[in-house]
Amino acid sequence: MKSKSDRKQVIARRGADASQANPRSFLKTAESLAEIGRGFYARGWVLGTSGNFSAMVSREPLRLAITSTGLDKGGLKAAQFLEIDDQAKVIRGDGRPSAEALLHVAIVRVVEARAVLHTHSVWSTVLSGTHARHGGIALQGYEMLKGLAGVQTHKHCEWLPILENSQDMVELADRVSITLREKPDTHGFLLQEHGLYTWGESLAEAKRHVEILEFLMEVLVRSGAAQTA
Repeated sequence: MKSKSDRKQVIARRGADASQANPRSFLKTAESLAEIGRGFYARGWVLGTSGNFSAMVSREPLRLAITSTGLDKGGLKAAQFLEIDDQAKVIRGDGRPSAEALLHVAIVRVVEARAVLHTHSVWSTVLSGTHARHGGIALQGYEMLKGLAGVQTHKHCEWLPILENSQDMVELADRVSITLREKPDTHGFLLQEHGLYTWGESLAEAKRHVEILEFLMEVLVRSGAAQTA
């Protein structure tokens, strides 16, 4: 029978082997994320160095391709992505991930998403501030809701929880996990006066969710709903 230390070494080797066996998968994923990031920048959703994006390279062991911190998303390139493990430690690439990488890991674990996208639009910043006292914001009656996975009618009510922002990412990741377990049907959440997090079973689905939710938040702000909360 193998000792505990032997088993740990086997697991570590398997993790390393899985990482090294997927260079093409990592590069393809990073290229797709970079293209999406540049598109989001062009739409004004990730200005400055805001926002971060990730997508799964492998589930077992968990490996994510994720943006390095402090990047201008307008010129985002595949070479600027890192590969991290389930502790948000860098396995591949140069640089360091955003501290919010822990939130990406938490989301992937709880909802079993394959991609997580985080934007900092004007609309999400405004609504997450004006509606914070309600604990979230309801989106209902809009045809665009049908772009969210599993939604069949404009009568659907999508509840976007709003979580108080924090610089303690371990504590915030715990609150994100609790919120997603309590609201398993939600397609995203807002961090107060910070931005939107959403996800999908594929990178294409996650991108679509960003587009749908950003559109609806812009409608609410432009229609005056933010002032009547």
